[in-house]
Amino acid sequence: MEQRTRVLAAAGLTVLIFVLVQLGALALVEPFESAGLQSTEDPSDPTNSLVYVGVILVFTAGMLAVMKLGVEWILRVVIILTSGMLSLYVFSVVVPAVVTPTVDGVQVNLLAWLAAGLVAVALAVYPEWYVIDAAGVVMGAGAAGLFGISFGLLPAILLLSALAVYDAISVYGTEHMLTLASGVMDMKVPVVLVIPLTLSYSFLEETAQATPEGAVSEDDEAASATGSADGGEAAADEESESPAQEPSERDVFFIGLGDAVMPTIMVASAAFFLPVDPLVAGYSLNLPALTSMVGTLGGLLVLLWMVMKGRAHAGLPLLNGGAIGGYLVGALASGVPLVDALGLAAYL
Repeated sequence: MEQRTRVLAAAGLTVLIFVLVQLGALALVEPFESAGLQSTEDPSDPTNSLVYVGVILVFTAGMLAVMKLGVEWILRVVIILTSGMLSLYVFSVVVPAVVTPTVDGVQVNLLAWLAAGLVAVALAVYPEWYVIDAAGVVMGAGAAGLFGISFGLLPAILLLSALAVYDAISVYGTEHMLTLASGVMDMKVPVVLVIPLTLSYSFLEETAQATPEGAVSEDDEAASATGSADGGEAAADEESESPAQEPSERDVFFIGLGDAVMPTIMVASAAFFLPVDPLVAGYSLNLPALTSMVGTLGGLLVLLWMVMKGRAHAGLPLLNGGAIGGYLVGALASGVPLVDALGLAAYL
């Protein structure tokens, strides 16, 4: 009974984080658009997806190079600063502009800056699991909201499809995502969400006792964007001879923040670009966005079931597939023709 309770509690926390990211992104869609934060000139241009995938490949190669050179502190500083920047985008449209001093002729929302600074400082000085997860929710909602209003329906579908394929190749094929995730976990930054299975678990204490810097074992590599760990060692992957750990033997498992962000882009894009009436007045949630959320959570539950068996798995094939499939079901149920739901009408 205790084992089942721990597993269910961990799964519940994971689902809660995903839901908070999704609801947060939907709440930010309209404020971001009003603030002029749309990052692409033509959100319907499918080449936007290719450019973004290219950026991801370059950034991944850069991260691996930094780890190989043993200067991970540079990457940690960059990620913490990025966390502060994304938090600032969120807080700038959420926190009331009560105190607005003028700096170089520009009014600054001082409270928003202070809140974003607090997020960055907390990550720098006390990156416990709940600090990382809380920052991850803010960052995830902000990133998904920004990309959701910047990628139209077709670009969003193409982006999620390409990333699902890439994730599968990088975890099951080249396995470089396993090495990358292991190194990122040592940095204690919100690139991975930390899901404890015990109340006494401390991410700070575990990473302090982890494998020395630069040494990555087979077991460490199994702690991928979606993996599990106990005392700094991950559950065995497919190529390891060690037996898979039972859920009761673990203290924690990890899931990549990108696993929450990427499918939520489809949710936000559906709410923003599809001409379907919202389900709730004043809130960007229509039926296709809702069914996309449901599809994502369905994929998440299957993923968690697989991870709890003690092996690392690529998350985006299930999560992005669920998001796209759920979206299409909701769009068709709303009376939207398939060609319009796919964003292909302009090309036919």
